[in-house]
Amino acid sequence: MIPRVLIIAGSDSGGGAGIQADIKTVTMLGGYAATAVTAITVQNTLGVSAVHPVPPEIVGAQIRAVLDDIGADAIKIGMLGDVATIDAVADALAGVTVPIVLDPVMVAKGGSALLAEEAVGALLARLLPKAAVITPNVPELTVLTGTGIADEADMLLAAQELAGDGAVSVLAKGGHLEGDTVADWLVTRNGQQRFEGARIETRHTHGTGCTLASAIACALAAGLPLADAVERARRFVVTALQEAPGLGKGHGPMGHQAVRLDVGLEQAGTSGRLNQITVSARDYRASVEFYRALGLTQIVDAPPRYARFEAGGGATLSIHAAGEPGATVYFEAADLDSRAAAMGVPVVAQSWGWREAELTDPAGNRLILFDGGTNRRFPPWRL
Repeated sequence: MIPRVLIIAGSDSGGGAGIQADIKTVTMLGGYAATAVTAITVQNTLGVSAVHPVPPEIVGAQIRAVLDDIGADAIKIGMLGDVATIDAVADALAGVTVPIVLDPVMVAKGGSALLAEEAVGALLARLLPKAAVITPNVPELTVLTGTGIADEADMLLAAQELAGDGAVSVLAKGGHLEGDTVADWLVTRNGQQRFEGARIETRHTHGTGCTLASAIACALAAGLPLADAVERARRFVVTALQEAPGLGKGHGPMGHQAVRLDVGLEQAGTSGRLNQITVSARDYRASVEFYRALGLTQIVDAPPRYARFEAGGGATLSIHAAGEPGATVYFEAADLDSRAAAMGVPVVAQSWGWREAELTDPAGNRLILFDGGTNRRFPPWRL
């Protein structure tokens, strides 16, 4: 069954964050997004110029309408605004047992306040105990704990304090800290886990927090463990940042619309998805010109042996001038290790960042099962 995610958040007229980013994320991850709008914001990439709160009773009514009919496998909570809205949401979620991802939205990317100061206590008292995980960035974590955070160690200590006895897990996001590496810490009752990645230098970061939280919620709705949900969500955000369309004059939106084949394989029935075909080439330049003429976008140029092209949906085709004539078919498999073990073949870590298992079908055709991670689409050698 399709994972159902109820999103409780504000609307962003610029489409980069809020409900709009949430819907795009859940949709691209193969889920079904339902919504309860808490506020209408007037904003673009330059900032928020006005906020019109939705009456709390309407917010609660939206939640109940969705849960009473469509239902939800997970819930994501974003912008709430004030105490009355927090109370309405908490009341409407009474008795709900599905995982709740709480993104404590306090300040917009441009600096505008999105949560009243007096509402922080209500958030902690009424919604934090209901959450499976809360996803604060460093400024939010500072407010929630009253703790100064200067570095990663401080961030981890604050996350541990917020998690308390482990009733709620905390994903502390380190994007606001200095350094070329962005590290996040997931603190649960079972311990803590560090996630890291290279910082992507871009101004198009509007909606990263909303996107990450919704991606986690969609993964939890599909039945993934929390740590796996976080890993997949971070991968989604990285890909969307790489695919930012370059819109607006300020903090631009990410490229949710371009994230298609990179994530989502963990859902039942989707692993083993056809991703790439490699064909032999006798004349490198002639083959390159041929596939360019077909309308494919060349993303790797390594003459005289190898070139790679991308089709509209994100699948790729490669040409290789060495080896025997014929084709090699690549299937992307999130469960690579278990699949390879079942087929009795080893998994090999390749120098280009992929992990692969090679198979041969009954007719002698070469097949590769692989897990490319973020290198599937953004290897260091991409054009």
